[in-house]
Order: sequence, then structure tokens, then C-alpha cells
Amino acid sequence: MTHRPATPPAIGRPDVIAQAHARSLQIGLRASETPDFHPLRRPALRELVDRNQSLYTHALPVMETLHAQIVDTQSMVLLTDNRGLILHSLGDSDFVEKANRVALCPGVSWAEADRGTNAIGTALVDGQPTVVHADEHFLHANRILTCSCAPIADPFGRTIGALDVSGDTRGFHKHTLALVRMSAQMIENHLFSNQFADAIRVRFHARAEFIGTLFEGLAAFAPDGTFLSANRSALFQFGQPLADLQRQSFEALFGVAFPKLLQQLTRAPGESIVLTLPSGVRVLARGEYSAPRHVASADGVAPASASAVARRAARLGEPAPLATLETLDTGDAQMSAVLRRVAKLRGRDIPILVLGKTGTGKEWLARAIHHDSPRRNAPFVALNCASLPETLIEAELFGYEDGAFTGAKKRGSVGKIVQADGGTLFLDEIGDMPLAQQVRLMRVLQERSVVPLGGTGAVPVDLRIVCATHRNLREMIEAGTFREDLYYRINGLVVTLPPLRERTDLAALVTRMLALQPDGERLPRRVSDAVLERFTQCRWPGNLRQLANVLRTASIMAEGAEQIELEDLPDDFLQDCVEAPANEPAQLPAASASASANDDGASVAIEPPAQASPARMEEWQATLIAQTLARLDGNVSAAARELGLARNTVYRYLRRGGTTH
Repeated sequence: MTHRPATPPAIGRPDVIAQAHARSLQIGLRASETPDFHPLRRPALRELVDRNQSLYTHALPVMETLHAQIVDTQSMVLLTDNRGLILHSLGDSDFVEKANRVALCPGVSWAEADRGTNAIGTALVDGQPTVVHADEHFLHANRILTCSCAPIADPFGRTIGALDVSGDTRGFHKHTLALVRMSAQMIENHLFSNQFADAIRVRFHARAEFIGTLFEGLAAFAPDGTFLSANRSALFQFGQPLADLQRQSFEALFGVAFPKLLQQLTRAPGESIVLTLPSGVRVLARGEYSAPRHVASADGVAPASASAVARRAARLGEPAPLATLETLDTGDAQMSAVLRRVAKLRGRDIPILVLGKTGTGKEWLARAIHHDSPRRNAPFVALNCASLPETLIEAELFGYEDGAFTGAKKRGSVGKIVQADGGTLFLDEIGDMPLAQQVRLMRVLQERSVVPLGGTGAVPVDLRIVCATHRNLREMIEAGTFREDLYYRINGLVVTLPPLRERTDLAALVTRMLALQPDGERLPRRVSDAVLERFTQCRWPGNLRQLANVLRTASIMAEGAEQIELEDLPDDFLQDCVEAPANEPAQLPAASASASANDDGASVAIEPPAQASPARMEEWQATLIAQTLARLDGNVSAAARELGLARNTVYRYLRRGGTTH
């Protein structure tokens, strides 16, 4: 039987899709077959992640940021190794079940040889960012998906993995691939900075405002001026492949002798100089050099200085460790009350449990608690229990001895608990900690000592513990998924952070976040009145994290202007922020509220109820949305346009079983 690839829609590169379908046929795959998937077992998955530890570590914070940007779009973020094996995933809860039906989960291979044409496998074969939408997938089973994927290269140009966003075909957006590409480049830059932390680095771009941003060129040199490597943006600016650059001197690449850069680093560190690329293009450049340093690691190496830790935290997209209880108080009454309660425990090692929705600033508060305590000069160590596979939490938290399991690092790992000795251990999303690890953590808190995996001797520890979760732990206790004895060990004081939409200090938060942007970047430090007004209309499902991401993107789009204007805000955000608050029913425009149509297309009047109680209004709205969707064959975009609603409002109606709230 001959199988012909489906005709791809005009979304990506038809030639790439056609070639991928041809490869799928040559392999012997059949479009109608249901593949037999066998995810890696836990020990094998743990070993796989350990082999890709550097990629995994640097990708996690970027994945979390990317997921916050696409939250509530029925999609998920995936990280794979260079063979297409999924290492980690973050997804909307309402999409996870659908993803599991097509084995879109850790430990499963999405290589072309196993899955036919798909964004992950095809991007890795082609070596280029790729979109595979709906019927462009070779296997029929995968045509419920739309996927955008970008390969990830190590600092020497070798492909080591891929970053992908996969979701429901109805949620396809042309800008998703751009977000994925930028996120992959961010991971590459993190890997580059980590690889060449002790080298002499040159940051450069033809436009000064791009130095210090994702778009800057990065080139690394040995102390004698030998070229080491360059990032993707630098290769583009040089207009040469990496292999050619490795044969050239600093002077050939930048038009000046290497000692001139060293003099600039000595006389005026941090200042820019003008250099000339081989193409004749003049660029502004900034040299950097850090004395050899050691950053606290799983290998037990001594921690770096506070400034080095701050630089590393900024690179990884983590909150800078400079928050205090005073700086977090920006005028909201609920937040002020939380801070006053926490402040009363200064100098006391009473455990604190921080509740609140994702992105409300739980880690900021934990850092402030640490900074305002007698332990401020000791380590602050954070672990997100939801960001690691169950198989890795135990090793990350408790550490392990050399040879504790296959693939473990030489010399073992001290683990987060021992790293936090003398300081503060922050366990974020502790509600996601597996029961077995809850038992071990309970023992550590009781005995104030920890036994690493594969070890026999207990290591004494002195630490304060701060935990956080968005889950209802009391309900989990009733369900048997969280230990009651651990709950009473970690909740010496319980505080709840308010969601952003309930806070009254939005303007102050915007000002504070913009003020924290790097001084070297010519980015606006305020927003216009129109932007602030639009911000007050947003539900902010991603809370402070979403606000920070929106401001960061808008600042770059403003291109050196004095303030951020409406046109600088992301399109998807503008759609979302005109919706009604989450606790109120969405209001349909009058023009759309008066009529729908029957199955034959004839107009049928649907008047709003005379007694417009909330329940009656919601029922009326649900009926109108349902009839509009039925008439338009389920086309969400068309229904949203006709009703004058954002697409997310219609999707929310669908996700929640036919109700709009």
C-alpha cells in the first residue's frame, strides 16, 4: 500500500515537511499505525538526565519562563536530548491527559525513526527550528498536535538537545516558534557563560542597546588571546562558521590587538569600546573577565562569593538574592500584613510555610526571610520539587555517595540539604514531593542530620527551612498523598501571598521591576498611563512572573524609548487583559449578545435574561457560546471574533465543560 504525505498548510517550509515525510516512508513507518511506546524505566531515565545534567540544569529555569508565557493555551514545554528522548516536560494540567495519549512525556523517544515527521525529530535531523502543524505530522495519531521546536547547541556548536512547545492544534499561534527559538538561544547563552566563566569574554553588537540582551554576540578568548568559541549571535555577526573563526586571531576578528582589550579591562572595566568586524561593520563591545572561581555544585565544591552567586542567579533568570522584607512592601495591605507577621520571627528558626498561586513571589519572600535573618551570610539553597522528575528529587535533596547508582557523578554529591548547612533551605512546591522523600525529609528535620544515598554515615546539618506550595495540603493529607506529621513540622507559621489581580500596588510593582533592569541597557523605566490602565484590566494568571515577563519583552520592544506604550505589549497579552476578572462572568458585547443562528444558518434571537442574576447570565452566555461554536464547526477563532471575546475566554468555556467562569 502506498502512503502519500498529507499536503502541508502554508505554515512552515513545505520542502522540509515533504523531505521528512519521504524519510518516514523510507524507514518503513505507516501513517495509520499506532506505534508501540515504551518509556524508559525510572533508573534509566535518571541515568539519561544525569548524562545530560548541564543541559538539564540550564534549561529548567528557561522552560519555566517559557511555560509562564504560554500558560492556559493547552500546551506544554518539552526538553529532549540530541536523540529526541524527552528529558523533562512542563504542561497545562488540562493538556497533560491528551499529551499522555500520544506518549508526549519523559522517557519517550520522538526521533523521526520512531515517530515519523514531528517537530522534535525533524528539527534534530534538519538542524533548524521547525513547526509541524496538525496534518503535517506523518502519523495520524499525532495530528491532534501543533508543535514548534528549536535545536539547542553546546558552546562548540554541537547539537545536544531540543526545546519544543506542543499543544492542541486549535491553539496554534505563529509567534510560538519565535518564543521557542529565543528560549533555546537563552539556554545556549547560559551554557556558553558557564563553559567560559573563567575566560576573557567579549560582548558586542552594532547597536548599543542590544549589549547585555539575548541578541548580543558573545566571543570567548584564552588569556593569551587564542579564540575559544562564539555564540549563535556572534557567528551571525561575523558571517563565518565556527571552524573558520578558530583559525583567526583576535586582531583579525575585531581590528585591534588583543592587548588593547586587556588595557581596557584594566583601566575601565565595564565600559564599551568600538571594534571593527571583518565585514567592516563597527560594533560596540564590552570585555569581561572573572578570576577563576568555584560555584557551589553537586560535587561539593566550596561556594563562590556573594557577587558571583548574584551574577549566576541573574544568568539563570532567578530572582536576584537582594530582596528584603522592607523592599517587598510596596503598599498593598494584604502583602504588608504578611510581611509584618514574618518579621516577628526574625532571629527565630521557626519553619515557615508560604501558600499562594504560581508566580505570586514565594521565592522572593523566602529570600527576604533569609536576608533578614542571622543566617544571611550563609547559603540560601532552593529546590523546586515540581521541576524535577520523581527519580531525581531524592538524589538532589539528600545527595549520594560515589557509585550510588549507574551514571552518578564521581565523588558523589552532597545534596541540597548539606549545601544549605548554616543557612536556609527553600523547598518550593513541596506538595509535589513524593511520599517516600517526605518520609526521609521528616527524619532529617527530626534528627538534624542526613544520610546520602549509598552512604552509611549521617552528616549533621544546621538549617532553617522555608516551604511553599500552591496546593491544598490539608486536602492532600485527607487523600493520603501528603504526610500529616511532615505538615506540622513545616507550618510553624503559615502565610498566604495574594494573587496579583487582588493587589492594590500594581503601579509600584511596575516601577520597582523596571528599576531593577540592568543599567547598561537603554531600557525604559516607566509605562504610559494607557499601559497602566490596561494592566488593571488583566487577570494576571501568571501573577508577578507574568508581569515581569511582559515588562521585559515590552522594554526590549520599546527600543530605547522613555516609556513603554501599548504598541510595545505582546499581542496575546493585549487579548487576555481585556477579559473580565476570573471571579466575574465574561461580558458579551451587545452587538453579539442579541442573536445567534440555528443549524440552517438562520438567525435566532437569544436575548439576555430580564433578571440578570450571575447564575442566569452565566447560563445565557454559555448557551450563546455553545451555539456559536456549533454553527461555526467548532472554529474557536471565528467564534471569538463574532462574539467579540478573546480566544482564551472561549477556550476556558470549553475546558470547564461548558461554563465561562
